[in-house]
Amino acid sequence: MSGHSKWASIKHKKGVVDAKRGKAFTKLIKELTVAARMGGADANFNPRLRTAIAAAKAANMPKDNIDRAVKKGSGDMEGFHYEEVIYEGYGPAGVALIVEVLTDNRNRTVADIRYILSRNSGRLGETGCVSYMFEKRGIISIDKDGLDEDTLMGAALDAGAIDVIDEGSTFDVITEPPDFETVRGTLEGKGFSISTAMVTMLPKNSIAVTGKDAERMLRLMDALEDNEDVQNVYANFDISEEVMEGLNI
Repeated sequence: MSGHSKWASIKHKKGVVDAKRGKAFTKLIKELTVAARMGGADANFNPRLRTAIAAAKAANMPKDNIDRAVKKGSGDMEGFHYEEVIYEGYGPAGVALIVEVLTDNRNRTVADIRYILSRNSGRLGETGCVSYMFEKRGIISIDKDGLDEDTLMGAALDAGAIDVIDEGSTFDVITEPPDFETVRGTLEGKGFSISTAMVTMLPKNSIAVTGKDAERMLRLMDALEDNEDVQNVYANFDISEEVMEGLNI
């Protein structure tokens, strides 16, 4: 699971989360709109919409923005029609990539993705070329701050989690997707400090990258996530803390 957690940590250290807040809002609005279109505007009966609303609130999106996005998706307001597309490919050193997009112009988006990959030592692959290397899981990251791992482990497993993994400054609670919201709600109710929570694609195995390949990999991830149509990027790279310290990024 290094690709997910490592990239989240790197983004935090680089300070790119706040710097790209506007684009983050655009991506969240798209997800709210699509979630409402596919499953209805009532979050009580739409798990995807509940997750999207929680993510929007965590990003401090104003309630009016959330409500407008949901209304556009449900048809109560006029809005764009976004199509979900998943691209698969490879990055430097053969790192596997899955890129999830929401777009109103598939031709534009695939051209953009292909260009970004080619400029950063990557290439687009065929559908199914790397998806078998990943599995969908819920990840709930909890700040350590003196937290006892055994205490968290007991609470998480009792709530239905699969595992708890030490990721340095946080513990990552891993769940099956159907159990994600139940586990998150239970942990929040017990007072655990949740920093991020999402359903993501975790790699079954990771590829260690170093030197120039590591720099190229991080630049590729940054470039992909900078594209306004890209919602999520999953990769199976691993960069050690020692390598990170020596990177010129």
